[in-house]
Amino acid sequence: MIEPALEFLSVEGPAALGGQPRRLAYWDWCPKEGVLPGHIVVCVHGLSRQGRDFDALAQQLVPRCRVIAVDVAGRGHSDWLANPLSYQVPTYAADLVSLMARLRADQPGAFIDWVGTSMGGLIGMAVASQPALSPRRLVLNDVGPVLQWEALSRIGTYLGQNPSFGSEQEAADYFASISAGFGPHTPEQWLALSRPMLRQRDGRWWLHYDPAIAEPFKAMMAGDVEASRQAVLQGEAALWGLYDSIQAPTLLLRGAQSDLLTADTAARMGERGPRARCVSFEGVGHAPTLIAADQRQAVSDFLLTP
Repeated sequence: MIEPALEFLSVEGPAALGGQPRRLAYWDWCPKEGVLPGHIVVCVHGLSRQGRDFDALAQQLVPRCRVIAVDVAGRGHSDWLANPLSYQVPTYAADLVSLMARLRADQPGAFIDWVGTSMGGLIGMAVASQPALSPRRLVLNDVGPVLQWEALSRIGTYLGQNPSFGSEQEAADYFASISAGFGPHTPEQWLALSRPMLRQRDGRWWLHYDPAIAEPFKAMMAGDVEASRQAVLQGEAALWGLYDSIQAPTLLLRGAQSDLLTADTAARMGERGPRARCVSFEGVGHAPTLIAADQRQAVSDFLLTP
């Protein structure tokens, strides 16, 4: 079984937000040592996750592709940001543009595709909306320009919490309790999804991310509920603008029971912009983990078919 190498890229954030050189971590899956295929798939995770979420998908793709699974700033092995206000999509998009520039310099002429789950899909929309930077093909996993208020409120109940656990199994049980939308998984799969999310310290297991990633999210959700809803609606107009600018062929994955991406929004995404083709998975909410065989196959067919 192929294992990825942990690599780092030095990036610098906006000066206005206290930017300074820091490390962006990514997992580099390559079919054979010293052999770089001409097809790269960049995978970007959700809000509170990390790059090893894509292990199962990478194992399926890596015989034919180089897979780059990113730890977004403040998560996994990437450095934490000095200013919590920097934990926003523009910062993440700038980091990923720098990484894609590195990949293009390393492999001129290689195809670069993008798989983004939830937040990773929003980052992908920001990048793909710029033709000069766009990946060849784009996979949006259970996310679109319209983000449901109820789902955002649910995420806010646990984002930025800093619990600790007495064992990996205790942590896996916790993740299963807050991630029911991931759909059915075996105990072994929950444990595999949970281990990369943990860091051991002083005999306890702690979450991998900087709790401050929640600060911009909490600021958006704080105060008067109606004012916050209106702010979210204003953000939707900007996201539709990004989406409508995308020219890359786009695949939209959706959990049939998703509380973040509605069937109506998915249908609208199929009618405008890149006219995404939607594949829905029954028994799954927000968001498909790309572990189940049918989920991985949908992505693989889209990216590997000429």
